[in-house]
Amino acid sequence: MFFASDNAGPAHPSIAEAMIRANEGFAMPYGNDEIMTRVRTRLREIFEAPDAVVHLVATGTAANSLALATLAQPWQQVFCSPVAHINEDECNAPEFYMGAGKLCPVGDSDKIDPALLAAAMGDTPDITVHSAQPGPLSITQATEKGRIYTCAEIAELAGVAARAGQPTHLDGARFANALVALGCTPAEMTWRAGVDAVSFGGTKNGCVGVEAVIFFDPEKAWEFELRRKRGAHLFSKHRYLSAQMEAYLADDLWLDLARRSNARMGLLAEGLRALGASFLQEPQANILFASLPRAMHRRLQKAGAVYYLDGSVEGADDTMLQARFVCDWSLTEEEITRFLDIAAG
Repeated sequence: MFFASDNAGPAHPSIAEAMIRANEGFAMPYGNDEIMTRVRTRLREIFEAPDAVVHLVATGTAANSLALATLAQPWQQVFCSPVAHINEDECNAPEFYMGAGKLCPVGDSDKIDPALLAAAMGDTPDITVHSAQPGPLSITQATEKGRIYTCAEIAELAGVAARAGQPTHLDGARFANALVALGCTPAEMTWRAGVDAVSFGGTKNGCVGVEAVIFFDPEKAWEFELRRKRGAHLFSKHRYLSAQMEAYLADDLWLDLARRSNARMGLLAEGLRALGASFLQEPQANILFASLPRAMHRRLQKAGAVYYLDGSVEGADDTMLQARFVCDWSLTEEEITRFLDIAAG
């Protein structure tokens, strides 16, 4: 009954097995392995982007930070949601890799309002040489609150950025969860909607630790390679990253794992709703923020359920406390049924 994070779940066996196979013999280092050649070709096919630049790193923070550093100048600011992972959870890594560029949160929601973005990016008349200059837009798909931008919403935001002369980055730590929920193609959710660069997540969806950074403009290739090396994120034994990504993409495993975690969240949400829980918003992917009575939280935590709780289990039984629940691909229906049975008392 582990709902704290999809980072905490196991790697899918086929991905672990691929790493073991990659451990046999020798392979060229630094991304020159044969597996990486196949991964690059496969991702270009998946995104319908034959000229896309594809590189791998081991963490989402590295993917986001190096991508934004490639897109932004040090005197610029990156526009994002106030709850964006780059703003709240990356210890100023984006600013560090951007050479002191800054982040500019827009609005007060997990989803950025296009009108507020337009005002922040280009409608302010007092931007002078003394000001931080407008820079890229970064959106998270799915958001940190579990919501999803439609392709039309992405296109609208990317259009605002483009009219201001700026590129758009998509933090896709949960890219697959959003994609299967929308039922669209990777191309429709990215470059066809105006996205210039993607952090394509694998770690939260069954990999050991690998993220792809994809630029749809091949002119960014060399600069990203230099930044990755200078930033100490170029793996010498790169084949272990390549092997994970190849297995992740094989036979659409990445989509299957996302469907599993989304479906488990649907089951959990249905059960909690029946028990009278109130939701911050309806879950669209594999994250749910729900408020439950303190007595219910107490029973669940005593039984060993693990999730993030905003508050203490000590106090009045009927006080509603919000918690975050995240479903990982490996959660079973039996675990969710047990959780709901305990919650019901």
